[in-house]
Amino acid sequence: MCRHLAYLGPPCPLGEVLARPEFSLVRQSWAPRRQGHGTVNADGFGVGWYAPGDPRPARYRRTGPVWADVSFPDLCRVVRSGALLAAVRDATDGCAGGEAAVAPFGAGRWLFSHNGAVTGWPASVAAVAERVLSTRELLEVEARTDAALVWALVLHRLRAGEPPAGAVARVAAELARAAPGSRLNFLVTDGRSIAATAAGESLWYLPRPGVSLTVASEPYDTDPEWRSVPEGHVLAGDSGHVGLTALA
Repeated sequence: MCRHLAYLGPPCPLGEVLARPEFSLVRQSWAPRRQGHGTVNADGFGVGWYAPGDPRPARYRRTGPVWADVSFPDLCRVVRSGALLAAVRDATDGCAGGEAAVAPFGAGRWLFSHNGAVTGWPASVAAVAERVLSTRELLEVEARTDAALVWALVLHRLRAGEPPAGAVARVAAELARAAPGSRLNFLVTDGRSIAATAAGESLWYLPRPGVSLTVASEPYDTDPEWRSVPEGHVLAGDSGHVGLTALA
């Protein structure tokens, strides 16, 4: 049910992270190795990246499979960035289509992706949304999908000044109580740090202390330095440090 990836490190062409590795995110769109739910991620894809001196990321999102997009290889070849978040989508049943439904979602300096599904959506979490979000925030939900609503809940906490790791951890815990059995792997970045949850789906990270940090649904190569995030934990890190804590 989707694959996603975030990278912080030396600027490089997008393709060096997304397309060139043997088991890249592009390949995971049709041949994921560690995906527990679904087999093909062909319901859209997107990438968001940060340009030097601009805290607000650009986004490129499409509704079809990444392998069918004739412009994406050129984008991967010429666009360079030292911070990005990308995802390939396997849509949850009952969720809307269209580019607005495809991660990464964004607001200001933030990019966000959800790998998983909210059990019983939307009825199971309607009370949470009504309690937490204002009318304006509900109207700003970008698409009729579980991921877009999750993003609205996370963004609400980020705008209130909550640290990213705390925001994703608290939303994951709240939704787990409201919709037991949900798979709630979240990934958020501001171009300087990454926060992610491992809650129902696989999550891995590749630390290069002082150089780079990659966080992904599954390793994109056979580097032995890839490390698994334990189930029920939240990761918070940047290119210099990574910390893991248990979800509440």
